[in-house]
Amino acid sequence: MVSVDVPGRLGLAALCLLFPAAAWANCEDVLPTHEASSTANRNLTAADLIQLREIGDPDSAVFNGPSPFAVSPDGSRIAYIINRADLATNSYCRALVISELTGVGPPDIVDRGGELIKIMDVQRGFYLPSGAARTIVPSWTPDGRRIAYLRRDHGVTQAWVAQADGGGAHAVTRSDVDVEAVAWSNDGTRLLYGTRKGAAAVREELDREGQSGWLYDRRVSPEISARPLTPATEALDVSAVDLRTGAVMPADAAEQSAVERAAPADMPVDPEAIGADGRKAHLERSNTSPLTPARLVVTNGDSSRRCDAEACAGGIVSLWWQGASVLILRREGWAKEAMALYRWRPGAARTTALLRTTDVLHGCVMAGTELVCAREDSSTPRKVVAIDTADGRMRTIFDPNPEFSGIRLGSVTRLRWRNDLGLEAWGDLVLPPGHKPGEKLPMVVVQYHSDGFLRGGTGDDYPIFLLAQRGIAVLSTERPNFFAAAFPQLKTWYEINAANQKDWGERRSLLSSVLTGVRMAVDRSDIDPARVGITGLSDGASTVAFALINSKAFAAAALSTCCMEPNTTATYGGIAWAKWLRGMGYPPATQDNPGFWRDMSLARNAARIDTPLLMQLADNEFRLALEAFGALHEQNKPVEMYVYPNEFHVKWQPIHRRAVYERNLDWFSFWLQGREDSDAAKIAQYRRWHTMRSGAQPSPEPVPVR
Repeated sequence: MVSVDVPGRLGLAALCLLFPAAAWANCEDVLPTHEASSTANRNLTAADLIQLREIGDPDSAVFNGPSPFAVSPDGSRIAYIINRADLATNSYCRALVISELTGVGPPDIVDRGGELIKIMDVQRGFYLPSGAARTIVPSWTPDGRRIAYLRRDHGVTQAWVAQADGGGAHAVTRSDVDVEAVAWSNDGTRLLYGTRKGAAAVREELDREGQSGWLYDRRVSPEISARPLTPATEALDVSAVDLRTGAVMPADAAEQSAVERAAPADMPVDPEAIGADGRKAHLERSNTSPLTPARLVVTNGDSSRRCDAEACAGGIVSLWWQGASVLILRREGWAKEAMALYRWRPGAARTTALLRTTDVLHGCVMAGTELVCAREDSSTPRKVVAIDTADGRMRTIFDPNPEFSGIRLGSVTRLRWRNDLGLEAWGDLVLPPGHKPGEKLPMVVVQYHSDGFLRGGTGDDYPIFLLAQRGIAVLSTERPNFFAAAFPQLKTWYEINAANQKDWGERRSLLSSVLTGVRMAVDRSDIDPARVGITGLSDGASTVAFALINSKAFAAAALSTCCMEPNTTATYGGIAWAKWLRGMGYPPATQDNPGFWRDMSLARNAARIDTPLLMQLADNEFRLALEAFGALHEQNKPVEMYVYPNEFHVKWQPIHRRAVYERNLDWFSFWLQGREDSDAAKIAQYRRWHTMRSGAQPSPEPVPVR
């Protein structure tokens, strides 16, 4: 059910009620209050990393998501959301802001408040919570006077409208279920919004079913919850609100399409661009394999022209029309470590290069003759920049984190290598600030992407520059292409996953890459090969498990997710997950297959694994780790597990992120450096770890009686 507020009838008092004083006070620093420093004169803290001001997807390795920027109809301004974690309240400060494209400096805030809006992944036909932040894209009215956007309060996402001049903002909908997308009618008088089709009815039906017991079937994923998952659908219930009267009416076909285009896609799609004359620039593949490099093609009715230049195939992130030419932004170079901007005029044999950089460019949108993008590099957090499409020159529009210019960071060196299959890979070797040549260092491997600012690896659990600040070198690795890329006949991602899985081919390829990078770091720097640690989340965690079983290269390890095991993976994953695994070649749970699990199961290899292992897991995933943890614990191995409440695949709560950072830092300092934090609150932690190191199983500590 949805009710509507009429914006024109809200007085000043009502607007004040929408912005509680406490919410404003907590988020006074959602915009920076200090200028950039010319000298780096202080150390980095965990709060510096956790409370970064974010624009767009925090994961710098995501290149196919929506842009956070919405360009005004006259092309002079951009609207976007700034997101900043607040450790004091374990929440987030969010603001809708507008930047003038003709100037430099902080943007204007037009709304402030709301909760983090998180992505719902689609897996095997059902929605799964991921914990990752969703990029919210504002929408301008045709006259540029108002902006619609999504804002979440009290656990429900609603459609909001803000005055672009800063005159106020308010919720338009009061939906019982999340609003997924907003758009405007052509004349700007009606706000269009969409909710997942039948979402309220599905929720109510599950509640009713629970009264007599939920049927355990493929809807249930036990590691998450006993409650059946919600079936995924791209269909939307779309309505239109007349903002002059408050009347709600069904959307017409054109309005339905407008909201559907604004809704986030469940799966990544290739970029395309439509010119003013109707010509379409899009990507085509020479065969049906999704790993085949896609090539730029321009179609006009029944005719088409293909770009045969090297820059027109593979790695293309975005396309735009500019007059009679197409602008191409692509990833290229060694394992796609660089980004480049090209211009191609349909029919020409060559492209014109405008820009090439190893910086990361995200969310680029066309604004007049410039591209507006988020830009970052390994040592510099994201900034808003404009790129001149005539010559590729860049200028900064807004630096949301100028404080970082005054922080000392370790040095970063890019290393490039091939694994034993000849696949290209690279990594960033980070040395401690002020490191003196000849001084031997321990090192930690952080996986599995190294694009952009080096925060904490994929999932952001392993703070790279904080590790370096403690005297531990870090190798932040970028994974090579898929092992299955050698098989162009594979037609679907399911077939690709199965090929990667066969004989653990993908795991062997990834481990070879990591070990090659470690050897290169040892050869080229002052790394002690006897004191190397390894970390990972998701696919990176699988590489850690495989490494602990199939190599002796690592002296300590930490996991953010765990594990693939013979007796529990299919059970706790549920019926749909088990069927999916069997289709990829995993044996049934009822069939003992030691040969299959020999190289992958921590539980089956617990007796011979001596590497100290720390697990810091989400409460909706930790059950998958119980078999491995139980076996290692039974074998008196140095293993410790923590479970974080109300967390998902990617941890989202600021206080949990700080705790994860701190414990990972302590863990590797203890095992690789023999160092301990003097904090009295950590006495019990170090007592347990000393007992692990001595080889004795710790006794359970008594629970105080209150």
